[in-house]
Amino acid sequence: MSSSAGQRLGRDAARIGEEVAGPAADDVDRKARFPSEAVEALRGAQMLSVLIPTALGGEGATFEQVADAVEALARHCASTAMVYAMHQMQVACLVRHGRSEALMDYQRAIVDRQLLLASATTEIGVGGDIRTSVCAVERAGGRFTLQKKAPVISYGESADGVLATARRSPDSPPSDQVLVLCTAPGLELEATSGWDTLGFRGTCSLGFSLTAEGDENHVLDDPFADIASRTMLPSSHILWSAVWLGIAAAAVDRARRFVRTEARKSPGVTSPAAVRLAELMTVFQQMEALVRGAARTYDEVCDDLETLAGMGFAIAMNGLKVSSSTLVVEIVGRALMICGIAGYREDSPYSLGRLLRDAYGAAIMVNNDRILANNAQMLTVHKEE
Repeated sequence: MSSSAGQRLGRDAARIGEEVAGPAADDVDRKARFPSEAVEALRGAQMLSVLIPTALGGEGATFEQVADAVEALARHCASTAMVYAMHQMQVACLVRHGRSEALMDYQRAIVDRQLLLASATTEIGVGGDIRTSVCAVERAGGRFTLQKKAPVISYGESADGVLATARRSPDSPPSDQVLVLCTAPGLELEATSGWDTLGFRGTCSLGFSLTAEGDENHVLDDPFADIASRTMLPSSHILWSAVWLGIAAAAVDRARRFVRTEARKSPGVTSPAAVRLAELMTVFQQMEALVRGAARTYDEVCDDLETLAGMGFAIAMNGLKVSSSTLVVEIVGRALMICGIAGYREDSPYSLGRLLRDAYGAAIMVNNDRILANNAQMLTVHKEE
């Protein structure tokens, strides 16, 4: 994607965030409803297909460009940004690992119809480990069938397709997994749980019983272990972090506006809040450099299979997730201290309640303890080059 097209993507994301997602954000949060108006605006701007290669009708965007768009949306509505980020993670898996003609046709359909993709990688009975599956793909006569009990499928009721993990066959061990594109009319989702949470309420991440059947060419070519290490893990951590960076940026903006308003009341006086704002900006700049640098690095190495398969890369991506999810809570908390009661109130232009609730979800989405435990295991055997 050219730099000018990337700028267009950023401008459209900022416009949709300000004009559509932002005005609806409190209602989306209060009702825990899907941000339908924002997603429709993203469809209208052809933003659901930007990662798809130009040869298939897409725009061939870089991950850095998509991360910038995610951040721009998150400044106004974190739920909208999270839906957009998770969709792009699934598109990335299709683009990088779906080589059958059927999967390329589906990428063309994403471009033409601006289809929305969801993910079903978790499963009841595996304790949150996405690298293990209970369910299995069954194949016969060029078709597949699949049944899966998923504790979470974000925005599943609003998605046009779901990428689901499963064992390669009923005889395969739990770690021998594939990723399967499940689409209508062969996809059925039956809700098994609700979604009444502290934050990210608009992602509508209900539990579902998934039943699917379709063309066996909708099973992605590469083993899920490769898809996870090369694409799903890095794109997830980068785009999630971009959401959290947008939340942090919104908090900093409210703190800055509060300090400027207060400064007008006492010209020439540097208040304690202004000093705290200077400290806050230092932390925010650290987070910004971390997230933007990771997106840029991934674009540089995304076709280097040796680097992507290395422990050092996995450790770095895991570290990005833990660091950014920790920093967003710190930044929003510091902004709250600056704004004081004005930030604590829900009826204030400086209110930070929704931002703080969303920020605390960052460490819970794939729990940081699990990620740190994985890094601890890798660090015991990894040798720095």
